Amino acid sequence: MNMNYYNTFITVAADCPAETGIIPPDKKDGRTKPSLEYELAAGQPYQYTQEELLFEVHVRHKQIADEELEERRQELWDGFFGKSQACLRASMLPKKYGWGIHFDGAGKLALIPKESEAYQQYIENENGELKVVAAMRSSRGK
Repeated sequence: MNMNYYNTFITVAADCPAETGIIPPDKKDGRTKPSLEYELAAGQPYQYTQEELLFEVHVRHKQIADEELEERRQELWDGFFGKSQACLRASMLPKKYGWGIHFDGAGKLALIPKESEAYQQYIENENGELKVVAAMRSSRGK
């Protein structure tokens, strides 16, 4: 089953509090999933698909050793995706930290700050080639 997006732009959530793209903070006791998502996606735009990013964040968050990953990658992948996974529409990047997420035709993603010209162009989607979807709201407010 493929859960990647193609030619899609995820806008920030309607109730996102950030006015601009903010780098998610870590906690005192370690990395957070949003900070890992940000580090990987911002550091290497258009390198990861949604599935690859979610898996890499899982591996780093669980601190799976490189040797184990090398030996059991497919098994770990199958185990991770054997359970239901939330897509990036539910990520804190577009819900709380002000980042849109653009997926190109190959399904590779890049973070687009809410305040940027590129973000506005993706939202306007004048040629209609891009599917534009909103991130999930943080609250079920009215």
